[in-house]
Amino acid sequence: MSGLITIGLPSKGRLKEKSISFFNDRGFKIIQSEKERNYFGTIENKPNVKIIFLHAKEIIHRLGDGTLDLGVSGLDLLKESDKNLQSKINVQKKLDFGIANLVIAVPNDWIDVQTIADLEEVSFDIRSKRNSRLRVATKYPNLTNNFLISKGVTQYKLIPSLGATETYPFIGSSEIIIDITSTGKTLADNNLRVLKDGLILSSTACLFSIKKNTIKLKNFLRALIG
Repeated sequence: MSGLITIGLPSKGRLKEKSISFFNDRGFKIIQSEKERNYFGTIENKPNVKIIFLHAKEIIHRLGDGTLDLGVSGLDLLKESDKNLQSKINVQKKLDFGIANLVIAVPNDWIDVQTIADLEEVSFDIRSKRNSRLRVATKYPNLTNNFLISKGVTQYKLIPSLGATETYPFIGSSEIIIDITSTGKTLADNNLRVLKDGLILSSTACLFSIKKNTIKLKNFLRALIG
């Protein structure tokens, strides 16, 4: 259809619910199929708009390649993507849900490690005593590298996390972690604490758009967010 606007929304959980509410509350009622595994929707009385429900990370990539015109996803996922991808995406509006922090967390019993400077000392200590590097488990390698290097921490090794990152120090897979947290409860439950200066990014859900937008998309955005 000529002039079609394609919008990507998260496919599950609270992000999906909150994203749908964001549109509904502004008079853009989202109609979903009753089929359990249908990933498409529409907006009532807006035949030129198509909704696709996708994983939040994929929304960023589909905005980057132009498959989507608009999308709701996390600021952390945008910032973790490569610079070329980020250059193709605009943040239209920061939303009041999906709020979380990307942080550095260490085991509670590391009582002498309170700051990044202390962490740097530990990394050199591990290097000299064990001839190995401080292992950092994370799902955010780009943000982790950028932050640690900017703080002068160089003697570390990234351990890719596929899930439940907070368990890695206690199963012997890493010494510390860098992970996203909304309340800090999961970290505390796993005997981890955030360094005093260990905040890397304050994230939230955002409404994103492609940079090369059409008049139709601009008009839609104006009606949606003013």
